[in-house]
Amino acid sequence: MNSLRLPRRSRGFTLLEVLVALVIVGTALGASLRAVGSLAANSSGLRAAMMATWSAENRLVQVRLSNTFPEIGKETFECPQGDLRLMCQEEVLASPNPRLRRVEVSVYDSANPERRIIKLVQLVLRP
Repeated sequence: MNSLRLPRRSRGFTLLEVLVALVIVGTALGASLRAVGSLAANSSGLRAAMMATWSAENRLVQVRLSNTFPEIGKETFECPQGDLRLMCQEEVLASPNPRLRRVEVSVYDSANPERRIIKLVQLVLRP
């Protein structure tokens, strides 16, 4: 019996298919690297905000525990937390009620003093 032989189809990928696959993989890797970089930047920002909050809360607790009525004015002092060099600015303001003072504590990074990380406000009652 005389059989017709059909040409065997070669197995494997064409050059075009390989190039398309490389472009897709490259795009996915680029997006992944960008996402990881963004997560790292957000992580350090959240850490700085947490440490700054602790510094501001520490100062407000000191004001409460001192059991004295704070004087009106502004004061700047170092308030490091962990390995972060932070600067705190405390401002005491009069309130409409003479028995209360408004205490505002703003925390700045020493390396970037024009950028406020956090600001906490508390009212202090005259003892």
